[in-house]
Amino acid sequence: MLNKVAFANSLAILIAVSYVIVHAVRLVSPPIFEFLFNAQFLGAKVASLIPREFSWSHFIGTLVTVVISGWIFGYFWAWLYNLLAK
Repeated sequence: MLNKVAFANSLAILIAVSYVIVHAVRLVSPPIFEFLFNAQFLGAKVASLIPREFSWSHFIGTLVTVVISGWIFGYFWAWLYNLLAK
């Protein structure tokens, strides 16, 4: 049986760390970021849709949104797992 809150917390932490690392790569090496980001979409040039200028409010807003969404997803994932594991 999975602890739903612990699972959700761990997923939210992993998402936050991943987001910060990917954003750091974007700031340090834009060509590497563009390659990795576009590779997720089979080479489509979607990285060009990301605004070029850095905004702390956008960074924090997106971070909070993905962490909360990830926590909710993780909670229900653990709930569903526990339900199906019975």
